[in-house]
Amino acid sequence: MHSNYDKFPYVEISESSDLCFAGWQQIFLEINRLIQAKNKHKTIICIDLYHGVNVSEMVGAIKENLEMAVVIETNAFLKDATQIQEMVFPFVTDDPVFGKINSLEIADFFETEKLDRQKEQIRATESGTVVIVGEGAALFADADLLIYADLARWEIQKRMKRNEAGNFGVNNLDENFALKYKQGYFLDWRVFDRHKLAFFEQIHYFIDANIAGEPKMLGAEIYHKGLDQTVGRPFRVVPFFDPGPWGGQWLKEVADLDRDEINYAWGFDCVPEENSLLFKIGDHIFELPSINLVLTRPKQLLGNAIFNEFGAEFPIRFDFLDTMEGGNLSLQVHPTRAYIQEHFGMSYTQDESYYFLEAEEDACVYLGTHKNVNADAMIADLEKAQKEMTDFDAEKYVNKLPVKKHDHILIPAGTIHCSGRNAVVLEISATPYIFTFKLWDWGRLGMDGKPRPINIEHGKNVIDYTRDEDWVKKNLFNNITSISLNGHVKEESTGLHDTQFIETRRHWFDAKVTHYTHGNLNVVNLVEGREVVVESPDNLFEPYVIHYAETFIVPANVPVYTITPFGKSVGAKCATLKAYIRT
Repeated sequence: MHSNYDKFPYVEISESSDLCFAGWQQIFLEINRLIQAKNKHKTIICIDLYHGVNVSEMVGAIKENLEMAVVIETNAFLKDATQIQEMVFPFVTDDPVFGKINSLEIADFFETEKLDRQKEQIRATESGTVVIVGEGAALFADADLLIYADLARWEIQKRMKRNEAGNFGVNNLDENFALKYKQGYFLDWRVFDRHKLAFFEQIHYFIDANIAGEPKMLGAEIYHKGLDQTVGRPFRVVPFFDPGPWGGQWLKEVADLDRDEINYAWGFDCVPEENSLLFKIGDHIFELPSINLVLTRPKQLLGNAIFNEFGAEFPIRFDFLDTMEGGNLSLQVHPTRAYIQEHFGMSYTQDESYYFLEAEEDACVYLGTHKNVNADAMIADLEKAQKEMTDFDAEKYVNKLPVKKHDHILIPAGTIHCSGRNAVVLEISATPYIFTFKLWDWGRLGMDGKPRPINIEHGKNVIDYTRDEDWVKKNLFNNITSISLNGHVKEESTGLHDTQFIETRRHWFDAKVTHYTHGNLNVVNLVEGREVVVESPDNLFEPYVIHYAETFIVPANVPVYTITPFGKSVGAKCATLKAYIRT
């Protein structure tokens, strides 16, 4: 069947293309217009940016279009790279995968005396145009015009892989991607999110710097209007996909991806920390990090109860794990809440579940250990396999259970697990997605031809050996409870486990279903059916068509919505899986 999966969903903000300035020429025509309109002897322009934006491209555009301006680049005032490495080490650590959540501010990366002298020189300048450009530019002066150049974390990761971007303040362009990603996750992105949020309401213009050489700029008014519109309606973030050593072929067909790519292991359809949003302004598409919505509209998006519990963090993640014609996922375990708090500074852990969208006859899940398993022997065999590059007999210690389409497997932290080959998992989990302790990777190499990091030292401390075959079958395997049933709609609770904070509800339906958010964020995926339409009974938003396997977000601000079979699905049975936070 032809794919109808939308890889570039957008929110339409305005029909006027004139509100978006596309290309450096149009951007600087607008900036020059503002300089002239202010008619001041001295105009200070700060162009702040997220780390990963191409600074040299921006400086070149400034010098070409503002010929008489004095240009100050912020990177000249950073501390020495060695000093920065020493400062960040307690958070980055020497672990190849894990670090600790940091409390640094962007000002900590600058030489205080040099920065203060430059601030004084800027204040003493009596006339002309002064442009301060680079990370932290807003710290240097009270700007007449504050512009922020931004890009999504997925784009940053792609630039890291191409060695076009390293980490802030250090010279590591050619460093291994995994290490750059780790430092970004634990350090850079949190520092820059704090800085951006501190100045967010003062920013006059936002630049979309996701595509090299094709910048776009929006004024603050239309940008904020877009954020406000988004939290008042269902929406999707822009999905992204990545190959992996166990990846499969299903996503290529369902999401219409590049058939020449070796495989696609992951599909990230709802990870707002790393996905982006698209605003449509007339003929222009403006891309922004979806984390900006979470940071600036948390109560409208998440709801008061979730905000009070998690702060401005999106606590639910939906993604795909595709092993069709691929291999087993790594055998793994996630840390308990106490362990992740003690060792990594995170307030909650990666409880998760596997919902099987597709499964061949030989599909399986590895889940929990055998009854009365010899834990010491299992760990010794894992360590031997890792050290000597020999095989590990997983089935000697771990339960291997067959699965079929629409099975839902619950995986509370501490449960040893992995999906087998020839399946497609919709993974529903809490957000701290980097905290996977790999125990065994089936003796294979990563996509870079090197062994992937194994974390037996951490993993052995959190495995719960009481979760044997009887326990997991009773508590974690299709733990489904019927909630309601009428002629056209069946509602079921499918999880998660009592120790997990996410509730999941599956609806089977061939007619309209009404959902109430009760002021609580909803995340929904169409797990069966060609397409459905999401509507507001009170016409608070335009009808929104969702296709098979697409994940959409319903903000807490939306009180009620309906889902109805649409198009080729009219008269057919459809199913959605909805997740929300238990309150």
